[in-house]
Order: sequence, then structure tokens, then C-alpha cells
Amino acid sequence: MFDTVEGFSGERVIEEFEALTKDAKRVQRETLQRILRDNGEAEYLQKLGLEGRTDPLSFKSCVPLVAHQDLEPYIQRIADGDASQVLTGRPITSISLSSGTTEGKPKFVPFNEELVQCTMQTYRTSFAFRNRAFPIGNGKALQFIYSSKQFNTKGGLIATTATTNVYRSQQFKRTMEDIQSQCCSPDEVIFSPDYKQSLYCHLLCGLIYSEEVQFVFSTFANSIVHAFRTFELVWEELCNDIREGVLSSRITIPSIRAAVSRLLFPNPQLADTIYNKCVGLSSWYGVIPELWPNSKYVYGIMTGSMEPYLSKLRHYAGNLPLISADYGASENWIGVNVDPEEQPESAIFTVLPNIGYFEFMPLNEDGYKIGVENSASIMEFTEPETVGLTEVSLGKEYEIIITNFAGLYRYRLGDVVKIAGFLQSNTKAAVCPQEKPHSHRQH
Repeated sequence: MFDTVEGFSGERVIEEFEALTKDAKRVQRETLQRILRDNGEAEYLQKLGLEGRTDPLSFKSCVPLVAHQDLEPYIQRIADGDASQVLTGRPITSISLSSGTTEGKPKFVPFNEELVQCTMQTYRTSFAFRNRAFPIGNGKALQFIYSSKQFNTKGGLIATTATTNVYRSQQFKRTMEDIQSQCCSPDEVIFSPDYKQSLYCHLLCGLIYSEEVQFVFSTFANSIVHAFRTFELVWEELCNDIREGVLSSRITIPSIRAAVSRLLFPNPQLADTIYNKCVGLSSWYGVIPELWPNSKYVYGIMTGSMEPYLSKLRHYAGNLPLISADYGASENWIGVNVDPEEQPESAIFTVLPNIGYFEFMPLNEDGYKIGVENSASIMEFTEPETVGLTEVSLGKEYEIIITNFAGLYRYRLGDVVKIAGFLQSNTKAAVCPQEKPHSHRQH
């Protein structure tokens, strides 16, 4: 038994994952059926002539490949308050802001409770594999997480980043408790409008709970590096806060001051311990395991554009392993890191076959064919061919096409992946994201 966390069975989660991937073709077919059944009355799908059919062949023949601009008029209607079944059968509860812009405005992506559930499954599956490799005890996580600014659309829906939409959900808190990943900081710090004040308080709360911290996390590796570069500048001030039991005057937002002050009391012994450990470090090497002695690893997205930060992150982490977090985008999660002992630079991500319907378009399929007529070249557009999750070829590069539970059907994500391996008798693909110019995925 590798489980050390009360109320969470990592073995059961891994067994469920293996059952899903063992028959990925069937699971993908059933996932598509569920999506089309739940949303079959939506205006968008009604126009395409599916007439109740839910099989992959009918789906591909009736529903075109689309980019964001193709769905933008429908999404805008939802954002403006159209409560009818525009893209989905169930309500869209909020809007996520995707990376990139359309005519200078952030891209709107529909978000709903089903996407929250997919996110929680991703978190739990990923944690099960991490906890098997690096078991943690009951405790907390030093999480450098931040809510982005929120605004209301014309129709009254909250619009913010996908991560903030997840942090706002009650299911997020319950899942973090289940997997012993509760943030050291109170909600007021996470949802602060001031990033610098949030960061300072994350560091302070992490020190207050230094014996309980089991791992260090942020969505992106560069955020962890920035946090500890900041720590180098403010550590003496943090020690003083703990010694005196009074929060620094740099924290000016009343709600944050009140929430963090409730955790503070004069603790000269802890302050002296932190101070002595800091002055004993050489160029801050290994500061994370030194100050958080029960931490088992450092966790966050470390692939692609995050790789340049790994050298400095390793400096701060000392002998702690770095584990790359999972692969997804604002529109949908895609894959889980089920090999956490691999170096971040070598991370591959295994597709979860029940969190969306996935197609893969070979990279050389651009949708255009060149013909010759009367000695003049003509260009004719044809729908690019796609293959399913279990039909991909090892080593080949593909563009990912997603169909999710929130109104995106055969949506061109823009990401290019390389198939890096298979498991379960060629029924599950492992994918490794490839950097693509001007394509930076954010969660």
C-alpha cells in the first residue's frame, strides 16, 4: 500500500485509470456519445444534421473542424446573456479567457461544471501517480497560486482565467482536502487583487506551516522561481513578522491583513530557526528543503517555455525532485504525467480518454490540395483527415482536435504533439507537447 493520505485511495484511482486506458477506443466512443446525447438539442449541433446519431463516423462527416473564430459568434451570444441552448444542453456557468487574442480582445471559452469535474479527475489521477512514487503524509502544500482579475460579461457571466474558474469552485477545495494539497494561505490571499501582497503572504503562511508542508507548487515553474527570488529580498522582514506576531505594513488590503493576522502570533523560536537556516545557506542553494524539511518534491508545469527556468529551480530545490505537472489548455485538459520520476525535460503525458473526445490531424494535412487545370494551378480546400486516439502512429506529429463537455466540437486547439509511446496493447497514446511558434498554452 502506498497510500498515506486519509480518505484517498491512490491504488483505486490508478486501477480506474488503467481500466479506462485498457479499452481507450470504447471509452472514447462512449465519451463522444455522452457529449452528443447531453448536447444534442443545442442550436449549433441541430444545424449540422446529426439527427440523434452519436457514432464517430457520423460525427466526423456532419461536424466540421473549427477554429475559435468559427465559434466566436455563438460564444459571444452566450456571454451577452442568451440563455437558450446555443452550444450546450446545460448552462454555461462562466467564461474562461484563453491565451491569445481576437482583434485585441481575449478569447472567450465556455466553462461549466463538467469541465470542473474533468479537472478534478485530472488532479486526482496525477496525484495518485505522484503519491505512489513520492508518498506524502497528512499536511499542506505551499502553493503559489493567484486568482486573476474577474469581470462580468454583458450577460452577467463571470469571465476570468480557467485556473481562477477552477479555484472558485467548491469541488476544488474538496479535492485538495482529499489529496492533502490544501494551500497554506487563506482564500483572501489567493483571491487578492494585488499580486505582490499575495506572494508575500504565501511565503509567510508557508513559513508558519513549515513543518506541515509536503510539497511546493505553482502552475508554472517560473512562478516558483520568482517567489524565491522575492524571498531572497524579504526573508528578514518575514522573520520579523513571525517574531513579533505582527503583519508587515506592506500588506495594506484589509481583508488580507485580517485573514493572515489570524494565523500570526509571536513565535521568536520559529523566527530564529528560519533566520539561522537562511544565513547558513550558500547562495540560497537548497532553500526549499532547508526551510520545509518535510517537503517531498516541487511541482508545476516545467515543459516547453518553462524549461529555461529549471536550472534556477533546481538550485532552490536542492536534492528535491522536480515533477512536471499535467498537460492541458484553457479549453480542456488533455494528459496526465503518470511517470513523475522522469526528469521534467523528458516528461510525457498520457491522454485521459474520458475527459473529452480527441482527434489527431497529421501535421502534413493542411487541408489544401494542389490541382492543375488548363496549365494553371488551382487551390481546392478539402477537410483534413483526422485519426482517433487509438489510431495514431509512434513518432508522428499531430495537431490536437478536441471535443469537450462545454460546447467545443472538433475544435482546433493549435497545439502540436508528438506521439511518444503507447500502453495497454496500443490502446493509449502518450503525447509530448511540441513548441509551436506563437502558441503558448495557459491553464
